[in-house]
Parts: sequence; C-alpha cells; structure tokens
Amino acid sequence: MTQYIIRRLLQMIPITLGILTLVFSLIHLIPGDPAVQIAGEGARPEDVANVRKALGLDQPLWAQYVHYLGRVAHADLGRSFRTNESVSKEIAERYPATIQLAMGAMLVALLVAFPLGMISAIYRNSWIDNVARFFALIGVSMPSFWFGPLLIIAFAINREWLPVSGRDDGIKSLILPALTMGLALAAILTRMIRVSVAEELGQLYVTTAIAKGVTRTKAIFRHALKNALIPVITVLALQFGSLLTGAIITEQIFSWPGLGRLLITSITTRDYPQVQASILVIAMTYIFVNFLSDLLYGVVDPRVKLE
Repeated sequence: MTQYIIRRLLQMIPITLGILTLVFSLIHLIPGDPAVQIAGEGARPEDVANVRKALGLDQPLWAQYVHYLGRVAHADLGRSFRTNESVSKEIAERYPATIQLAMGAMLVALLVAFPLGMISAIYRNSWIDNVARFFALIGVSMPSFWFGPLLIIAFAINREWLPVSGRDDGIKSLILPALTMGLALAAILTRMIRVSVAEELGQLYVTTAIAKGVTRTKAIFRHALKNALIPVITVLALQFGSLLTGAIITEQIFSWPGLGRLLITSITTRDYPQVQASILVIAMTYIFVNFLSDLLYGVVDPRVKLE
C-alpha cells in the first residue's frame, strides 16, 4: 500500500506539470490585454507599457512560463492583477464555499439515487422501475442554467421559503444550489446503481446464498451491494470533479461566493494569476478525489490489489 501511494503521488508530478502548461498556454491565447484592463481603455500607450512591465508581461512568453513554474514550485501562486491581493489568500477564502456546495450536492444525490437505484434494480421492469428511469431521464436532460432559476422562481420568489441568493442564511442558502447540482447527479447515479446492482443480483453467488437460506434482503445488502459499489465509486469520484466545474454556473446563478464566481470574474478581467491558480486548485482536487477512490476500491473489495 505504501509503495502504491508513493508511486501515485509521483505520477501526479507530470500530470500537474501538464495542467500548469496547458492552463498557462490557454490563458495567454484569450484575446485581451490585462495591462489595458488595469490602465483603462483611454490610457496612453506609455502608461499601458509601464503597467505591462510592472506585471512582467513585457517579457518573452517562455520567460514568463519559467518564472511561473518557479513560483509554483515555491508554493507561490502570485498576486492578483485585479486586487493586488495574494492569490492563495483569495482562493482560501472562496474554496470552502465551493467544497460546501459540492458536498451538499453530493449528499442530495446519494439520498435520492441509492433508494431509487436499489428499488429499480430489485423490481426490474416494474412500474417502479419505469418511474425511476423516467426520473433519471428527466434529471439528465435538465441543464443547471435552466433548473436553477426554476427553483428560485418556485421556492424563493413565489413562496419566499428560501433565500434567492448568497450564503448569509446558513443551511437555508445551501438548499437551492445543492438541489440544482445534486438532482442532476442523482439521475446519473440512479442509472448507474440500477445497472450495477441488477448485474450483481443475476450472479450465481447471490442465487446460491438465497438457496442456502439467506434472506433476499440480506443477500442484496450484504453481498450484491458491496460488489456493486466498485463502479459506483468510480462514477462518484468522476462526478465530484464535475461538481466543482459545474459549480461555476450554479455559483453565478445563486451568487454563491465560491471559487467558480471568482474564476469567472478573473477570466473577464484577464487576471492571469488568479485564473491559473483557480484552475490548478480545481484540477488538483479532481486528481486527489480520484486517488482516494482508488484507495477505497481495496476497502470495499479486498480482492482488488493496489499495485
């Protein structure tokens, strides 16, 4: 296990380097000049040149790239062009809100998907199964930029049960954005759980267990479910990363003060250090969650060897 962890951590180095290179390249391909944004549209050319020099944007692109990698290697993500604040500080202030939203959405998804997926698998081709599959189809088909405003109209404007936006009302503020993201994920998980559990229920070991006197409920939850969790864990890990990126849209809709809104603002203002750092944090979270999911394989199923 120790060797596996060390090897996986070492594999993250070239992946991280690739992410840094890709983000640096793409951000410099975006039209617009941060120096013009800061100096103002009516600024004199010499003022723009001075700003560009102060930001280090007058250097060749390769020199900027080397300087950027050197800073990251020393855990320095730079300072924001827009606010002149430490990028690390701004991310540290916003990141917990994004994680809270992602975890809330994941909780909603699990609470909905596991009962529906299990019932659908147990009662395949019944009316219950048809209802669950219809829900999954509707959930997958609803984009968050449409479903979010619909929830706001239904529960915040018409009924005034929940706040429209922000994060000031605690758990009440979390409900609508978590539902917006979580129900879409629940639809995907419901289909995945149904297929995975149904496949395990058709295996010989489940039939044998029932033939030996084990109740059907015990055979499902003690045997079939545990083996069915392997592909579900994989999907959960991948979808958690998708929640972080999907939170960008949801945070805009609900004015949620998370990393997604910060990233959108940074892209709009050509704030290179903030954009690069925000995407790096999201990508590293994605990598770390997938790493944890690989470790969980061995916990859920001892037959899985981590090599």
